[in-house]
Amino acid sequence: MFTRVLILAGGVSGAAALSQFPEFSQQYAQRLGGAVDELRLFVQDFDADAASVGLEREAALVQLADGGALGAARAETMRGTIARYQRLETAQDKLKGAGALGRAINVMHFNDADIARAAWADFRPAVPLTAEGAVFGGGGFVTGGLLMAVLIGGLRRLSGRRKRAKGAA
Repeated sequence: MFTRVLILAGGVSGAAALSQFPEFSQQYAQRLGGAVDELRLFVQDFDADAASVGLEREAALVQLADGGALGAARAETMRGTIARYQRLETAQDKLKGAGALGRAINVMHFNDADIARAAWADFRPAVPLTAEGAVFGGGGFVTGGLLMAVLIGGLRRLSGRRKRAKGAA
């Protein structure tokens, strides 16, 4: 009886936790879009400045880096900004238009710590009353229950070995 209660508790906990994914992933995707839009403006402004003096992006970065310590630091910062923009834009392309299941399949694109921290800071758990919430809740229930059952089985097995070892000694 106690084992069933623990497995049920594990299932309920898993359901509660995993049912939050659709909303959190939606908030992450919205913040990702905002970050991409903002970074796009920085990169476009840099490219426009470079073009106004007849340079391509890479040539402008090299010229900027040759302009002393400040120029070199600014060029390195701009390279980082461009790389982050490209990485986030790729992630946004993978997540754009995807529902919660699509976002779960592409969860590896939730890879920006700053965006995840900001989304988590504003996130408030809620009971999702959507089909996606039910799917994730059900999956969490099964996963949590199975994890608890495996944990209990492992503990029982370990306890049984100790009893047998004491009996043999």
